[in-house]
Amino acid sequence: MEKTVATLDKGTICSSWNYSGQRMATGSTDGTLAIFDSVDSASSSFTCSSRSRVHEASIVKVVWVPPEYGDAVACIYADGTLSLWEEVVEDSRPLQWKLCKDFDKSSNQVLDVQFGVSLTGLKLVAAYSDGHLKVYELLDPLELKNWQLQAEFQNVIDSVSKFGKAACLSASVSWSPERGESQQLSFVLGFNSNIMQLNSAKVWEFDQDHQRWLPVAELALPEEKGDPVYAVAWAPNIGRPYEVIATATHKGIAIWHLGLNPDLDGRLSVEKVASLSGHEGGVWEMEWDMSGMTLATTGGDGVVRLWQSNLNGVWHEQAVFEPTI
Repeated sequence: MEKTVATLDKGTICSSWNYSGQRMATGSTDGTLAIFDSVDSASSSFTCSSRSRVHEASIVKVVWVPPEYGDAVACIYADGTLSLWEEVVEDSRPLQWKLCKDFDKSSNQVLDVQFGVSLTGLKLVAAYSDGHLKVYELLDPLELKNWQLQAEFQNVIDSVSKFGKAACLSASVSWSPERGESQQLSFVLGFNSNIMQLNSAKVWEFDQDHQRWLPVAELALPEEKGDPVYAVAWAPNIGRPYEVIATATHKGIAIWHLGLNPDLDGRLSVEKVASLSGHEGGVWEMEWDMSGMTLATTGGDGVVRLWQSNLNGVWHEQAVFEPTI
């Protein structure tokens, strides 16, 4: 029996789930940011608690800030700009969402943004339409408006390679989930662009000794390194001796095992363990469950597919959810 848990506004084109607070944020074509809160834990129903027009252009992506840093979301707009909105309490008035930070505007558009948590604090990585990415760090955990640019570079293994002007249609970023105090801060990034060197998904890790970001792995077979990447997703790791990362290209979904111990050159071992197909058209969104055991994917066909690995490491389709009219 199907049950409606929330009714979204007409024109809603993106959403983001906050697991900690049982909340959902949505963005609409008219620039409206809506927040849905759980009515009660028993009913699993959600109702809109806040609705704010935050921009003239459409909101194309909304991402929650990690819950330990408060109730806030980042919004990417159709004009390529990025801002941060925070829920605040003023005197006896109801909770309100207020602009916290407008990130620097440039001629290049923001394509994706994600937050990462480390021992040193909160980080934000933003991918841009020229193939560059910027890493920001929060200077004060109590002040979400105080961000500092930590690094800016391109998604290439060979930093001295020369190529033409990049035009990127989309990008996808996924931080490594928190695992332990000894874990290095890292993320995976892939582009859908006209430059082959930018496209393939690469794992970037922060070198604490030299205070710089280094590419430690490339998630592509030799013949696939120029393929545009539509989506990446780094799985939570609960006791595995390797990391699991999913990537999506026009060839389908690939599951990768990433080693934890670098070689003499600082690179991590990579193994492609599965190729998943079933979607008609491109796969644009992928997300792991909190255990890192089930991968949800969706794309141009509007179908949601769930994938799991059995005890022998063989991946299979677990469930399919098709849209109802």
